[in-house]
Amino acid sequence: MSVVPMKDIVDRAFSDRYGVPAINVFNDLTLEAVLAGAVEARSPLIVQTSVKTVRSIGSGVFASLWRSLTEGIEVPVSLHLDHCPDRAVVTECLKQGWNSVLFDASALPVEENQRQTIEVVKEARLYGAHVEGEIEAITGVEDDHGSDQETARQSLEVSLRFIEATGVDVFAPSIGNAHGTYKATPVLDFDRVTDIVERHPIPIALHGGSGLTSEQFSDLIARGCAKVNISTSLKETFMKSSLTFLTEAQKNDKWDPPSLFAHTRADIVHLVVNLAGQFGSANKAW
Repeated sequence: MSVVPMKDIVDRAFSDRYGVPAINVFNDLTLEAVLAGAVEARSPLIVQTSVKTVRSIGSGVFASLWRSLTEGIEVPVSLHLDHCPDRAVVTECLKQGWNSVLFDASALPVEENQRQTIEVVKEARLYGAHVEGEIEAITGVEDDHGSDQETARQSLEVSLRFIEATGVDVFAPSIGNAHGTYKATPVLDFDRVTDIVERHPIPIALHGGSGLTSEQFSDLIARGCAKVNISTSLKETFMKSSLTFLTEAQKNDKWDPPSLFAHTRADIVHLVVNLAGQFGSANKAW
């Protein structure tokens, strides 16, 4: 197996009711480590990039890294552009080979969001790519995108009209989840996922996955959350692992960058293997 369309991954997960880790990476080390974790777990994987990461690394450089690191990979993987309100960046990433995009026009009125999402879906199809859509901003700021102000949720009928009119492949509803670190266990609207899926069977993207309980994950995945976004947990693992190693390096006055990278990589691989086991995607590679 190798790089596959995002829809191939989420449709299988949705049908069999397991969740696929969709993990935001931000450099070559994190990209290589999450791929290695997926291989170790025998799990499908969706690798995500924020707009900030695309701009800081460059879409061409990242695409080259992606092609190099996924050549001959033994599990199905897909590359996704997360939360992008900028149509120019959507086009740039599609041209560079991203397999799917989340066109995030949640700051716009639903009608305008829907109109533009229809255009993005049409554009993505030209590249054999898929689209995730949303009509409500997920609370929280991540990689300079978003707001800490919770937005009003749209009705079920509005959500269904958007899904049917746009033809998006994945839908991301707001259910009380949030980006970043939860200060307390969130109160989630589980029934909202069920209501959407019962009326229009579509894989649901769960945003703000870092910090949810095992019980919340299991419940939401069973209801149809086939794509489970993880960003904060990876960032915390990367930085805390590096800090632990560097603290010891300072104490011993021993400075060895390759050993730092190996230490941090091992912790990230461990994180991915655990997530795959928790979400039920371990040993689901084909």
